[in-house]
Amino acid sequence: MRLIDQLAEQHIREAQAKGEFSNLPGEGAPLQLDDDSGVPSELRTAYRLLKNAGYLPPELEARKEALELHKLLQTLEAEEPAHADISRRLALLESKFQQAGLSTDFLYSHYRADIAYRFKREDQ
Repeated sequence: MRLIDQLAEQHIREAQAKGEFSNLPGEGAPLQLDDDSGVPSELRTAYRLLKNAGYLPPELEARKEALELHKLLQTLEAEEPAHADISRRLALLESKFQQAGLSTDFLYSHYRADIAYRFKREDQ
């Protein structure tokens, strides 16, 4: 073990002995770790810095916008004037995703369970 690792371990053990880690918010709960496995290793640090600063990569920003538009469409009646504009904007985003070779399944994943249920019921 390197010297820095030994010093860090020593400080951690001392803090534990003093009870400095007791009664912290979220104690005993599982950690909420971000999954960076889809980000190339050379970009992870940059993406993490941007994320911590409140910025998203363009493709994730577009995905977030598409999800928001999809949710908004579910709350609107088809006759409302805003419905057509939002539908067009969502269709444009979907076509951009498809042209970039990205899947749009994330917009319709709530149908997956219903479809699986119907197929199971028809098989029986």
